[in-house]
Amino acid sequence: MSQLTRDAATLREELREALAVDDGPTVVRFPTGAVAADLPALRRVGPVDVLAESARTDVLLVAVGSFGQLGMEVAARVAEQGYGVTVVDPRWVRPVPAELVELAARHRLVVSVEDGVRVGGVGDALGQAMRDADVRVPLKDLGVPADWHPHGTRAQILADLGLTAQDVARDVTGWISRLDAAPDRLTPTTTPAQN
Repeated sequence: MSQLTRDAATLREELREALAVDDGPTVVRFPTGAVAADLPALRRVGPVDVLAESARTDVLLVAVGSFGQLGMEVAARVAEQGYGVTVVDPRWVRPVPAELVELAARHRLVVSVEDGVRVGGVGDALGQAMRDADVRVPLKDLGVPADWHPHGTRAQILADLGLTAQDVARDVTGWISRLDAAPDRLTPTTTPAQN
C-alpha cells in the first residue's frame, strides 16, 4: 500500500495509519523541504479527501499528495472560466481506491497531477482502474516525464515541466472547452481494454 502526503497534518495521520497496517508493506511518501500549510478536507469519501467541490461536475482534479494546494489554485482559475472542479487527494494511491473511480465516473473529465514519474504513476494506475470498471470518462495525467531533468530547485523543475497552477489551469481549461466544442473528439489518453 502506498500513501502520498499533502501537509503536516496528513503526514501525522498517514504515519499512524501506515503503522497500523499489518497485512503487508506500506510506503509513505512526502516531499523534502518546507512543509506545506495544512489543507483540511471538506469531507472524506472512503480514503479520498475532497478538498473542493462545485455544483457543476465538469472536472475531477486528482491532486496527489503535496499537489493539494496546486489543485486548489487550479480549481479557482478554472472556475473563473465557468467550469466546476472537484479537487480530491486520494491519500492512499495503491491500490487505487474504488471511491476514486466512482468519483471519476460522475465527472466529464478527470485530470491527475503528481510530482512523480507519469509512467507507472498514479495517473497510470487510475487509468487502469477506470478501464477495469468500464468508466469511459476521458483522463489526462500530468506528472514528470521519464527522462533526465536538469538540476534545480523544486519550483524551477516544476515550472520547466509545466506543473504550475497557471500551466495546469490552462491545460485543464483547454481540454474541457474542447469537450464542449466536440464531445467525441477528446478521447481517453488510454483506450479501454479489449475483451
